[in-house]
Amino acid sequence: MNYDFDKPVNRRRTFSVKWDVKEQELPMWVADMDFETAPEIQDAVRRRAEHGAFGYTLIPDEWYEAIQEWWEKRHHFHLEKEWLIFCTGVVPAISSAVRKLTTPAEKVVLLTPVYNIFFNSVVNNGRYVLECPLSYDGEQYEIDFQALEEALADPQTTMLIFCNPHNPVGKIWSAETMKRVGDLCRKYHVVVVSDEIHCELTDPGKEYIPFASVSEACRDNSITCIAPTKTFNMAGLQTAAVIVPDPYLRHKIWRALNTDEAAEPNVFAMTAAIAAYQKGGPWLDALRSYLYENKQTARTFLETQLPKLHLVPSEATYLLWIDCKELTEHAKELGRFLREKTGLYLSEGSQYGKTGETFLRMNIACRRAVLEDGLERLKQGVEAYQKAFPR
Repeated sequence: MNYDFDKPVNRRRTFSVKWDVKEQELPMWVADMDFETAPEIQDAVRRRAEHGAFGYTLIPDEWYEAIQEWWEKRHHFHLEKEWLIFCTGVVPAISSAVRKLTTPAEKVVLLTPVYNIFFNSVVNNGRYVLECPLSYDGEQYEIDFQALEEALADPQTTMLIFCNPHNPVGKIWSAETMKRVGDLCRKYHVVVVSDEIHCELTDPGKEYIPFASVSEACRDNSITCIAPTKTFNMAGLQTAAVIVPDPYLRHKIWRALNTDEAAEPNVFAMTAAIAAYQKGGPWLDALRSYLYENKQTARTFLETQLPKLHLVPSEATYLLWIDCKELTEHAKELGRFLREKTGLYLSEGSQYGKTGETFLRMNIACRRAVLEDGLERLKQGVEAYQKAFPR
């Protein structure tokens, strides 16, 4: 089946968080695709809607089986049924884990730059963020294991929130790297919460490795958060899951999610998730190819038209992590300038930790014509910025 990712989709005036902007603005910030979800998912949801009765919803065996079969086939990892717990979203699951598995004033380690909402899940619950910056050589990001061990060895540290693949830098962590992380966390009695919501959005030919699959230490000391929502652009349906192999941790998380009322599905959550995992594979493969082509378009444009901006190489996600330090030390100001002068709305890198202050994040999960518009706006804005603030 052919899937048309160049089809225009007007999301204005649909209560879209991303598109609730001025008419002339182009939002390329929040991690939300501008494509319709897979036709197979649309058909399943449409059939459910046509039923007309929208009462309380159970979690059927089909939901467990669909996830198990997908992970076995796609990621070569066998999940036991009892490991899986439904939840309404990855962020609610992370926040529940923070509340249940740590106590106020304890520390939670974040490998920064990292997804900004992690900070909220920690700080809003009265815990402290302990930033452990990734090492960056101007091209690649890696974990600074000396710094990580120092952070984990702090007696007040009780949790590490891991991101796999890593948002915003697009890094697919290797099995060797994750094994070292798992061994250190077990050594210092620090539980790992692994956000793997971007796991399907890898470049063609690239595979992510589930954290819990790497070793016994990783499996028995981790909570993995997954969802079809980022992959299939259906975050508004609020459907996700946590994978918890260890029975002690699983009971804790089950209690946390139920206490926080985050463990009951809306009427479309089961239908959409089952359809995604059972029938969405061909659509996803076509999407990954299209996103990869978008990445190459953006990379060529930046290299030829905006040489002072450096695109960090990535293997996953549809997010570009753009190093602006040759242009400015204050990417936040650049981002605001771009939005004011051209309407281009990007994410400011400082949201993702102190080491992100010279970066901007750009969402390229859109049709090619929109991407080209965004890149032209970026060029116009950067040229205007250089004239206004020469270095």
